[in-house]
Parts: sequence; structure tokens; C-alpha cells
Amino acid sequence: MKPILPRGRQLVLLCLAWLLLTLPAQAQKFLEKLNRGVVAVRTSPGQVYVGWRLFGNDPAGISFNVYRGATKANATPITNSTNFVDDNSTDAAYSVRAVINGVEQAGSATAPTLAQQFLKIPLQIPAGGTTPTGEAYTYSANDCSVADLDGDGQYEVVVKWDPSNAKDNSQSGYTGNVYLDAYKLSGTRLWRIDLGRNIRAGAHYTQLMVYDLDNDGKAEVAVKTADGTTDGRGVVIGSATADYRNLAGYILSGPEFLTVFNGQTGAAMATTNYLPARGTVSSWGDNYGNRVDRFVSAIAYLDGQRPSLVMGRGYYTRLVRVAWDWRGGQLTQRWTFDSNTSGNSAYAGQGNHQLTVGDVDGDGKDEICNGASTIDDNGRGLFSSGYGHGDALHMSDMDPDRPGQEVWQCQEEPAKYAGKGLQLRDARTGQLIFGVPTTGDVGRAMAADIDPRYKGYELWGSSGGVYTCTGQQISTSRPSINFGLWWDGDLQRELLDGDKIDKWNPATNSVTRLATIYAEPFNMAYNNTTKRNPGVSADILGDWREEVISRSIDNQSLVILTTTIPTTHRLPTLMHDAQYRAQVALQNSAYNQPPHPSYYLGATWPRRPRPTLPW
Repeated sequence: MKPILPRGRQLVLLCLAWLLLTLPAQAQKFLEKLNRGVVAVRTSPGQVYVGWRLFGNDPAGISFNVYRGATKANATPITNSTNFVDDNSTDAAYSVRAVINGVEQAGSATAPTLAQQFLKIPLQIPAGGTTPTGEAYTYSANDCSVADLDGDGQYEVVVKWDPSNAKDNSQSGYTGNVYLDAYKLSGTRLWRIDLGRNIRAGAHYTQLMVYDLDNDGKAEVAVKTADGTTDGRGVVIGSATADYRNLAGYILSGPEFLTVFNGQTGAAMATTNYLPARGTVSSWGDNYGNRVDRFVSAIAYLDGQRPSLVMGRGYYTRLVRVAWDWRGGQLTQRWTFDSNTSGNSAYAGQGNHQLTVGDVDGDGKDEICNGASTIDDNGRGLFSSGYGHGDALHMSDMDPDRPGQEVWQCQEEPAKYAGKGLQLRDARTGQLIFGVPTTGDVGRAMAADIDPRYKGYELWGSSGGVYTCTGQQISTSRPSINFGLWWDGDLQRELLDGDKIDKWNPATNSVTRLATIYAEPFNMAYNNTTKRNPGVSADILGDWREEVISRSIDNQSLVILTTTIPTTHRLPTLMHDAQYRAQVALQNSAYNQPPHPSYYLGATWPRRPRPTLPW
């Protein structure tokens, strides 16, 4: 006979069963299968810092042994961190071996001991040229993206080369061609793609969407192309001789394409018409070619499991986003969202100089956050706040006491933002949580947990001071408004701004300088003039802290800067959080912004279950 439960407990169990049946099924998102990413750096004549990855699907009780060559360097398995300081005066190659249920596993790939806390990748600079009007130009490495292009578990870097005459869309004039290179961390160049004369150079024209779109273990590269684009094997797309540049240097006629390239070889695998087509130039907000060519791009898990490519055009007036799937060697359109479509007019003009992605409604599928508007995973409008166009936005679980995620954004149009040009909004509904009174165009905004005295993120922008996630002002002064960087040993985020890494000092409401990376021995340069952003910043080596990747001052190399500060916090690699990983991929889209995870990571970080990855 089965035991009879008390009536109250029966009711509880029935409610739980109903809840489980009615919750949406959330498929697991496919992420990269990485190696341990071991990095070893000499920090003194007698010590070497060693760091490595914890995977998102590692068992909770996993521990590690560190090997110096064939010799185990640690006395007992390491359980409280994913870094180790070895008292060693000889340079050696290091590896780590996981220990699961007392059994030591196979060793990782080895890493040589670096003499300093950076890795240099030699670059092959494209030859300069001359425009039709006689202007000479040269090249500098600009935005970058990272992905495993060849399936070996280690990241490669894709670099966009911009000519010295690159233009903002508002500026007339010819530009040189844009080139894309792929490099292994060892320095081997895999390929070079020449986008050709019919792709204009500038921050808004070419975004690098580099991601494993079909989950075969090797990433693809998707970009806007045109007649004359030459792939990594020397094959020309369309006409090699077509030239659609007008006398002002703009490209306002001729076909536009979207191409998916093989990440390992650079070969064009599929080319289709770019959507949305430009149509009538003036329908995007002006007649000379500024707003028609304002592009944004993203990677999003629209089905909750596999990544899709999202290509966008327009945000000042008409706003269009088109989702594509790359499956089985075929590029197919998933959906199109167009503010010109009946019922979507409220979304016109509600976009940013970038976009971001994440699951804002809890169904396991990503939404596309344009700034003042958001598109649901199915390509239908989720909401439009009406606050208008802005320059920067950040999305994460900024207030761990509120359900869901929040968006912190600066606004550009006083006539639309109703006196509050810095806003914290609910990411699912667009509802205003609090706003900072401002006037004029508020051009910058930043969000990160920098102060351990207050729960959740701190928020600030180019007006006002520093605020908690509940709207309390904690300082009238503010730090840099650029990039965040998990760098030292605690859970607060540090601040990356051009050539500086700073830490907020709560005692003085000011910053302490941790590093100046423009000077010797780093010699790192930043990109995009006043934007002062790196090529890319992400967790690509060692433990969960983030690396900075940017060109050297002389353009001869990429510099990958990594921390050597020990920490006792043991977190899975940030790249195994799907939202953080997708935001790294879209970091280079127009006005670069730092990536944020889907969960709150900060001083009061709650320990959450690790994801189980479908490998």
C-alpha cells in the first residue's frame, strides 16, 4: 500500500508538478569545446604564475595538478582556484591534469613560460595604396574577434585591417580596402580576405561575426561583402572590375552580399544578397549615404540551442534586423524584423550605435536588444520604450535582488528621453527603474560592480556621478566610461580605458592605477580615436579573468595581455556562459562595448549551478 500524504503536502506536490509541466522547455545552448588554456608567466627570478580554465561542465569536485615538464609542481591537488604560483627558477613548459574522483586525467596542452605577462603575435601588414584622388594611405590593425577556427580547442584571432583614411559615415572621401586576417596564437597566419573597393572602411561598415554557427567544432566568419571581395583562397566574389564608388567616396549603388567564409581556410562557402537591401537611400534618413550604411551585427541563440547570425541596418529612422541560420552548408533566412512593417512603427528610431543579446524573458532563447527596443527570439517586437537613439548600452543581471536582467543606457535625443538621459530599465519590459536627470546628448555609459559596499552593479555615464543599481548616488566624481575588465583577485570589475587599467577605490571615490599598458614593456595601442577601445577584450586564456588584445604601437604585432595576480575565486571560464560568449562576438559591432554574463558576477556573487554543455 502506498503511503497517504497529508492533504497540504499533496497540494504542494500537485502545484510543483503543474509548474514543471507548464515551464517552457529550455534546450541547452551549444558552446565551444575548449582546451585548458594554460598560461605560464615568469613573475620573478624564482617564481612562475600558472593559470588554466575551469570548464562549464566540469564536476563540482574536480581538482588539478600542475606539471612543470614531467614533474608535478604542487604537493596536493589544487581545489580552491585555477591558478598556481610555482617556486621555480628555470623556464619550462607547463601543463595541468584534472583529478576526478581521485583519478588523475590526461594532461592538457603545454604552455611555455613567458618572460612577461603578454603574448605577441607577429602581424603581416597589408601594403598601403593611393586613392583615385591621389591620397596615400597605410594600414593599422583595428577590431578583432576570437574563435576556434581549426577545432583544436585553442582560440585564433581574426583581425580587421583599417586604412588610415577610414571614414565615419558622415564623412565623404575615398577609403582604402578593408582586409581580414586570421592568426593562430603561435603567429601563423591562416588566411587573408580582401573585402575590395566596394566595401567602405569605417567603424559602421564591417563587423566581424566570427562564431561556430553550425556547431561542427570550427568557427565560421560572416561579413557583408560586395563585387570584388577576394576570399582567403584568392577567389573573387562577383565582378572583379566593378567600381560603385561615387565622387564623394560613398558606395550607394551596386549589389550587396552576405558571405559565410570557412574559418580555417578563408574560402567563401556561401554568398547571398545582403538583407535588408539599401533600396532608396533617402528612406533611411538622409540623401548622401550616412544613415543608410549604419550596420550592426550579432550572434544569438534564437532557438535556445544553436547560434544564429543577426545582421542589422539602420537605427536613426528605419530599423531592420534579419536572422540567418548556417546549417549543413546552407544559409537560410530565419526571420526579418522591419520597423516599416505594419504594426512595427513604434520601433523606428529606437536603435543604438550597437546592440546586445541575451535571454530577457526566461524562455531559454535570446532576444535582440537594440537599445530603446527589443525583438523577441521569434522575430516579433517585444517592446519599444520610445526613448530614442543612444550611443552605449549594457545588459546583465545588474541587480541580483530583482528578477531578470537590466539594461543601462545613455540616450541621445532630449525630445524623446524625457529629461532622463541615463536610464536603468527592465530588460524584459523596457520599464524604467530609475533615470538620471540630464540635458543634451549623453554620449557614454558604463556598468560594472566596482564598489563592494553596495550590492549589485554600479552605474555611471558622461553626466552625473556614480549610482547603485537601486539609484542611490554614491559619488559625484566618476571613473572612466569605457571598458570593464576582471583583472585582479577579487570579484569586482576593474576598468580598461585606452592605455590604462584602473581600480575603483571606495575609500576615496577615485581610481588607483594598476597598469599603464601604452608604455614599455607593453607598447599597446588602442583603437577608434576617442572610443579608446582594444581590439577585443575577453576571457581567452588562463582562468576566468579577462585578457586585453590590441595592436602594438608599431603595428608589427598583436599583444595579448593577461593577469598574473593569484585569486582564490574558482569560476568557470566566462566563455562558457552563452550570453557573455555572444557579447564577445558582437563586441566589435559599431561602438565597441564590453561583454557581460547572463548572471550577476560581483562582490556578492551567488554561487550558481554550472551549465551542462552538450558536447
